[in-house]
Amino acid sequence: MPDYEVASNVMIVVAVIGYLLGSIPSGILLARAMGLGNLREIGSGNIGATNVLRTGNKTAAALTLLFDALKGGVAVLVGGLMGGELAAQIAGLAAFLGHCFPIWLRFRGGKGVATYFGILFGLSLLAGLVAGVIWLLTAALSRYSSLAALLTAGWSPLAFILIGQGHLFWIGIVLGALIYLRHWSNIGRLRRGEETKIGGTSA
Repeated sequence: MPDYEVASNVMIVVAVIGYLLGSIPSGILLARAMGLGNLREIGSGNIGATNVLRTGNKTAAALTLLFDALKGGVAVLVGGLMGGELAAQIAGLAAFLGHCFPIWLRFRGGKGVATYFGILFGLSLLAGLVAGVIWLLTAALSRYSSLAALLTAGWSPLAFILIGQGHLFWIGIVLGALIYLRHWSNIGRLRRGEETKIGGTSA
């Protein structure tokens, strides 16, 4: 079999693995296991850590954040082991899509922020740390989780170039664009001054 066919097959395999990892609904599974009810009927109905926090269980929210990040990080590591840098990025992107559009939940998943960070940390510890600092500073100053995610996704690709991680520019652009699409309703609420701050109870 020609080398390019082998490479193509590897990319397909890591994409499938990444998608399946990303599609594991950590928040829903943890909420059920910890007796918190159906996460789809709580708060915004989202499956991410922010909505899990609305149950009042900080441990469940922290675990959801951790597992959603691990989905992205593990996908990247598996992809890298199987096919190198490009395969790692493809696996990470597939994990992000799996989280946002899981087949098990009729393609209605989360917004992907925790998985995004897991992907970045898997690709480069330095890039993950830089993105984390942007998120923390924005969240601390604005108290808006969604705004922190948007500014992180928007500024991180440029930051990657500045810190010598330019090979992550395009994956940063693609993931950033997807985060903006997933936060489209949040952008509208931010513009209208109706977005809920961190610790709020509305969707």
